[in-house]
Amino acid sequence: MVAQKNIVQSGNHAYDALINTLQKIIPESQITFSHKAEYCCAALVDIVNSTNITSRLSNVYACMYYDVFLNMMSAIATDSGATVVKNIGDSLLFFFPSTIGKEKKTEFRSVIESLFRMIDARPFINQIMSDNKLPEISYRISCDFGAVMMADSKMSNTKDIFGTPVNFCSKMNRLAQPNQIIIGGDMYQCIKKEKQFVFEELKSNYKNKIAYSVYIVKRNQ
Repeated sequence: MVAQKNIVQSGNHAYDALINTLQKIIPESQITFSHKAEYCCAALVDIVNSTNITSRLSNVYACMYYDVFLNMMSAIATDSGATVVKNIGDSLLFFFPSTIGKEKKTEFRSVIESLFRMIDARPFINQIMSDNKLPEISYRISCDFGAVMMADSKMSNTKDIFGTPVNFCSKMNRLAQPNQIIIGGDMYQCIKKEKQFVFEELKSNYKNKIAYSVYIVKRNQ
């Protein structure tokens, strides 16, 4: 994270020079980055095996399948104070503004609790699926904390986000088991002393897929 922070804080002159160069090549930029990064939590929730599941559905039912999942996850995220950035195929990317510049344990605890709300909603979601003759759904959630760069896009009214936490959420998501929450090492450092959660580091054979510590999060029964 230190190297990334140094790049972000290396000064605006180099950034401005780059923008001037791009504007000569591309007169109207579609994506505009801010000059700084904010440290916050980002998360990704992704459907398990959606390609195989939806390949057996008609277009109408496939749309219904994604509709139920994405809208339910979006509603829970928003109700928990998160900002939904975008859906990426069968997954939803969001971040928590409440954690920007914060080191309070309560903020990070609220993030994990909101992710468990998503997991807890699965029986309700699957009842909706069943009522509409749709297959049962499972999903995985990954979350991390770190420097996130914000960008405005002419293609959307919502800010897009980039940076290490976003990248790691995407990479480590598939390491989770269905209906499981995993977090990156930096998020773990923020939340590890919270007694209501239990953390289990993934074995090295999993960890080697990405050069980064990854932890399963469970409720402390």
